[in-house]
Amino acid sequence: MFTWIMEAAPAATTTGASGMLAQFLPFLMIAVIFYFLIMRPQQKKQKEHQAMIDAVSINDEVYTNGGMRGIVVNIKKDKDLIVLRVDDTTGTKIEFQRSAIATVIKKKSK
Repeated sequence: MFTWIMEAAPAATTTGASGMLAQFLPFLMIAVIFYFLIMRPQQKKQKEHQAMIDAVSINDEVYTNGGMRGIVVNIKKDKDLIVLRVDDTTGTKIEFQRSAIATVIKKKSK
């Protein structure tokens, strides 16, 4: 009854290097597409964000990842910290990691 399956099976298999390449080609294409559509843009965005963090200077207005807005009053490069003044009336200052900066809004002039 199922003898036609057994007869067709040996003819359907491919052997050799071209057969292996044909089997792995879809996986290679998926990997290439994954790299160009996901990984490469993420790396570019990460480099731009790092450049923005490195360019932060005193009197810049910044937003943190937690949503805090403040003005940079001190940068402690040895500890990789920044000090933000978050309230002008009381002069409240908070220390954050430099990596916690989400966005630099604008430079404040004093």
